[in-house]
Amino acid sequence: MRATVIPAPESVLLDVVGITEQFPVRRVYCVGRNYADHAIEMGHDPSREAPFFFQKNADNAYNGESFPYPPLSSNVHFEVELVMALSGGGADIAAEDALSKVYGYGVGIDFTRRDLQDQMKKMGRSWEVAKAFEKSAPVSALVPASKIGHPQEGAIWLEVNGSRKQDGNLNQMIWKLPEIIAELSKQFVLAPGDIIMTGTPAGVGAIVKGDKVTCGVAGVGELSLSVI
Repeated sequence: MRATVIPAPESVLLDVVGITEQFPVRRVYCVGRNYADHAIEMGHDPSREAPFFFQKNADNAYNGESFPYPPLSSNVHFEVELVMALSGGGADIAAEDALSKVYGYGVGIDFTRRDLQDQMKKMGRSWEVAKAFEKSAPVSALVPASKIGHPQEGAIWLEVNGSRKQDGNLNQMIWKLPEIIAELSKQFVLAPGDIIMTGTPAGVGAIVKGDKVTCGVAGVGELSLSVI
């Protein structure tokens, strides 16, 4: 390993169900407005929009039991998502070959500083300040696709303090999993270690310190954490 002038940053590693080896994260991609009902609740027409992608930082992803409420915001929203973890990559990947690039799946939350996002939208600026902040992408332990296959339908849900807030189905995705990979690979060269957050159903809302958030995807797993 080559010497560095400062200590090299630690790798971002996510747990994998049933084994001690972990999954190294290279990049975190997110799909916006990929459930029609969520697009509508955010004021958009899903029938007229191509996939919209943005990124979080790799070190925004973590396995953890708590979410630290971030500074500069008083309106932080939850967005439960199915997470894809890639073991392969490339550019211009064909949709029929896309799922061969997937290592496994997890349950994640795309925490969003909604008040800052709204400000950025009004100013015509990018969303990083609202999306790519510390601990904004908690992810459950990953489950290999070799064990569960590639989920196409099933409940995706989130509860706050035991009250159901989001209640959708994976089959409501506008862009399906192979299409997400294919479309994303037109814009970026994908690689092993990339994770993709695939969008959220309707029902997003605010959390406050002290809340207990629990979410899950049928056949994939669950994620629980406390807001601190």
